[in-house]
Amino acid sequence: MKTINWLVAACLATSLPVHAQVFKPVEVKDQELAQLRGKYVMPGRIISFGIVMSSTWQNAAGDRIGATTRLQVQQNVIKPQFYVSMTGEKGTGQLPTHGNGLVEGGAGLLNATQGVTQSVRAAGDNNSAYNDVAITVREASQVGDAALPQGQPLPAGTTLSNSNAAGTLSVSNSGNGIQMAIQANDNQGQSLQRLANGGMLQATTLLGGNNAVSNLTQLNVVLRDNLPSSGALNCNLDQLKGLRVTGY
Repeated sequence: MKTINWLVAACLATSLPVHAQVFKPVEVKDQELAQLRGKYVMPGRIISFGIVMSSTWQNAAGDRIGATTRLQVQQNVIKPQFYVSMTGEKGTGQLPTHGNGLVEGGAGLLNATQGVTQSVRAAGDNNSAYNDVAITVREASQVGDAALPQGQPLPAGTTLSNSNAAGTLSVSNSGNGIQMAIQANDNQGQSLQRLANGGMLQATTLLGGNNAVSNLTQLNVVLRDNLPSSGALNCNLDQLKGLRVTGY
């Protein structure tokens, strides 16, 4: 009888590490985490995807210059195209005080960073600078007229520019991305907004005073508001039932 008990105990001792190994925590590698997604969208659910970028600069005299570029991709769009709308306003006509600020370094912010980079460097007084990236996801049965092309086309390899009392603005399409740059007059500073090579850059340098600068980028996604069919729901339930076999 004792021999049988010892054999049972030996078998249990041998089997415990095997079962424990199943529940042992395992560290997930960064490469695997990078491929995980919280949700998914079925093919055909996205009916519109758009990018809107805008940059503006207003000086102390109220002179304002800016531009907005849009890209809209829909089901009926054969070739996506960027469109640019320029804006400008005249202020009081008085010249702002010449900027005498000095900012050194920072070249790495423009070329040596990856992902989303936002920077504001100010060497003047009473300035305001705003950088923002927003993502909007909504449901609708159709996109509507608001998504129709607006402004002047910006094909790959072209640059559009505009200038007034506030400064000079240029919008360029290199084929790999979009860049919006403003060089303010009277040494007030400059701003740069770029969407290219899988990254976003928003940078502003202020050398004068009483300037208001804004760099905005918005990603808009419209999903078809159709509810999932009963067949799709049953498919999801069958997948959940399959997890019971593994003990979940």
